[in-house]
Order: sequence, then structure tokens, then C-alpha cells
Amino acid sequence: MAAAMRTRSIVSEGKEIQLAGELVRMGARLQLLEAEIGLSREKLLRLYKEVKGESPPKGMLPFSTDWFITWQPNVHASLFMSFYRFFLDHTAVRGLDALIKSYRLYQEHVALNDSEPVLTLTRAWTLVRFFEAKMLQLTRCDGCGGNFVAHAYDLTQNYICGLCHVPARAGKSRRAVPVQRTVGPVAAIV
Repeated sequence: MAAAMRTRSIVSEGKEIQLAGELVRMGARLQLLEAEIGLSREKLLRLYKEVKGESPPKGMLPFSTDWFITWQPNVHASLFMSFYRFFLDHTAVRGLDALIKSYRLYQEHVALNDSEPVLTLTRAWTLVRFFEAKMLQLTRCDGCGGNFVAHAYDLTQNYICGLCHVPARAGKSRRAVPVQRTVGPVAAIV
């Protein structure tokens, strides 16, 4: 009986190591790993160094909902949350699996539009946590009908998204990408 329990423990730890390695390859920060994976900090540090070949970045994660509200991050965050909500509403996929699958779909969609991801895996994880804490919500745009990330307690009557009303200085960065739009819920990447 004791041998069977040890085997399950080793198998379980092996699965966690494999999942942590996958998350590191996807760009997860150490804080995400510590919160979601049941391995010790020392093991996670060793794994991170082995997978990435360097120490994890230092410093705290940003803790502000405001980043997700600015124009371009809002479009990307809204696209990611559309994928994430689809998994929650229409499949049995939950938790980290939903996060990983949604983030992969987000990356594929961005790549199809010849754009660069704005949202990192750790930002996507933080976004999900803000939704779970009811600090952010999806709000329907009166212009295109898409759902966009907004502060939970903002007035959203007559809400117009950043794609329907593009800010004057949008796209003025060094790596500007043309706006591609289709009618309907968040189907474009800017």
C-alpha cells in the first residue's frame, strides 16, 4: 500500500514538472508557477533555469487593471478572454488547461494576422485572476457587438470599443501594424 502511494506521488510530481516546463516554455513567470504548481520554489527555480538556460526575471508582477483597458492591450485581452470564456461556457476545460488552450488560440490568431502578441502568458493569467476577483468584466460594444474588457463597475451604457473608435495616436509606434477588422465579436487584432 505504501509503495502504491509513493508511486502516485512520483507520477503526480512528474506531471507537475512536465506542466511547469510547458508553462516556462510558454513564457510563464515564476510567480505564476508558484501559484499554480504544487512544487517547491527550489524545484521551480531549478526547472526554470534548466528550461530557459537563465534565472527567472526578478521583480513583482504588475498589479493594475488599467493596463488591460488601454487601447491595444484591450483588444488583445478581449480576444484572449473571448477564447477563455468559450472554454468555460462550452467545454469541460477549466483552470490551467483553459488558460493554456486559450493562450495558444490567442497566439495562433495573432500569428495569422502577422502581428506580435501583446499579451504574455503571465498577463493572461493575471487577467483571468482580475475577472475571478470581479475587478474586470466583458462589456458589449454598441458599435460592433463584440465583447471587450472593461472595469467591473464602470458605466457601460453606450459603450464603444477601441476598434470602432480608434484613438488618434493608435498605431503610431515603431512596430505599427495595419488594422484588420471583420464584423462581429472581437475578430481583429491591432
